[in-house]
Amino acid sequence: MNAIGLTDHGNMYGAIEFYKKCKSVGIKPIIGVEAYITNGSRHDKRPGIDNERFHLTLLAKTCKDTKNLMRLVTISNLEGYYYKPRMDKEILREYSEGLICLSGVLVGSFRVQYVAVT
Repeated sequence: MNAIGLTDHGNMYGAIEFYKKCKSVGIKPIIGVEAYITNGSRHDKRPGIDNERFHLTLLAKTCKDTKNLMRLVTISNLEGYYYKPRMDKEILREYSEGLICLSGVLVGSFRVQYVAVT
């Protein structure tokens, strides 16, 4: 394989080790995250708010774009955490530059019409 990707659920714990091992054997690492998306605001924290939750796979195009991915994961953990680290459309819009968005996971019926990813 010329390239391989890694997406952890809601975090990027394995990204550094994965990156180093890929580079050591000449494989291009693709860093990503399988994000938990809330329909409302990441600040909303009340019982049952995420009964209908969606996943969105986000991949960084380049190492530089990984910074946006890290920002999203950090904000989802610090501001959006409610049982899981959640992102909302506000931060997705703000930090979407350089990210590839995939919605093909099992619970990926997230409506992406309002997320502008390039």
